[in-house]
Amino acid sequence: MRRFFSQCARQLLCAGPIAVLLIISVMPARTQTNSYEFNDSHFHLTNNVQEGPSVRGFLSTMGSKAGRVALFGIPLQQQWSYRIDGDRAPTYYLHSDAPLYYYSFTDAWIAMAYKSLTKEQQARFDPMITGFNPTDMYAADHIRRVLQTFPGVFTGIGEFTIHKEFVAAKIPGEVASLQDPALDRILDFAAEAGLVVLIHNDIDIPFAKEGAEPAYLNQMKALFNRHPNATTIWAHMGLGRTVRPSKNYAVSIEEILRDPAFHHVYFDISWDEAAKYIVASPETTKTMADLMQRYPDRFLFGTDAASPPDQSKYMKVFYQYEPLWKLLDPETSRKVRLRNYERIFDEARRKVRSWENAHVRGASSN
Repeated sequence: MRRFFSQCARQLLCAGPIAVLLIISVMPARTQTNSYEFNDSHFHLTNNVQEGPSVRGFLSTMGSKAGRVALFGIPLQQQWSYRIDGDRAPTYYLHSDAPLYYYSFTDAWIAMAYKSLTKEQQARFDPMITGFNPTDMYAADHIRRVLQTFPGVFTGIGEFTIHKEFVAAKIPGEVASLQDPALDRILDFAAEAGLVVLIHNDIDIPFAKEGAEPAYLNQMKALFNRHPNATTIWAHMGLGRTVRPSKNYAVSIEEILRDPAFHHVYFDISWDEAAKYIVASPETTKTMADLMQRYPDRFLFGTDAASPPDQSKYMKVFYQYEPLWKLLDPETSRKVRLRNYERIFDEARRKVRSWENAHVRGASSN
């Protein structure tokens, strides 16, 4: 097919400018990433103290490895409390007993970084809105204002957190909940505007008792049921540093995958702390590979790298999954690494730009 288009293009170039416009109109519109190893559905340009590489520096890190990247900061700022940590400035949420707080400026920071790029460079990124408190009924209004302030920039919301080991307890105020009407307002608006939703919620509590039902599985399923029109990616497949897959974990995930009511739900396999369980043994890797090959359209690769200083750090999780890539058939591997991202985020781009054109004055010019 590519050879056919090339031959047609050569012939039409000789025919004149009108013919050239004709060939352009029939060429595929989707961003081509065949030459890259992966698209990254989960990337933090900044860390817990809002530091990280420049977006242009990160483009160099992506190099010929990553084609497109879902780009976001971290919505939770680690407080530097001199009373607690003295001169030892913490840069990660496990470095201090001081609290975390929501840092809404992250959205403007990401938007301005994106807007500093050329159109060609921008095409490789899908910025995401993260700087909101999911316990706040006004959170949906924040998301709307971000779209109104920066039309033509954002594709989704997230990664944002509800239940996360060691994190939820460090945030002052109300504890986030999957049953909070504020979260429903957020997902309602995401569905209205066409925004992809990337949500972090542990499937279980840390160090769960063997054989117990995962603490948050049914609440997540209820959330998915309430929002069938919100394209939702469950980050890390619900796993975490100390949130291990239960004995029936794969069965629970497959119940979601095969249920038509959850057709809008996807899973990313980002984070080294989640990957360690998936590639823990040949048996666990094969279980995941078999699941992916039964449902090849429902999984996305992501790194969950946070402000990586160089390409070796950025590529860590991709190489960690080498045993998994070897087990997948070529078509499933392409879908997980590349194609599913393109399909989901291309559609979200289209929907969000359409919403902006209808609701934001001057948006069509962006």
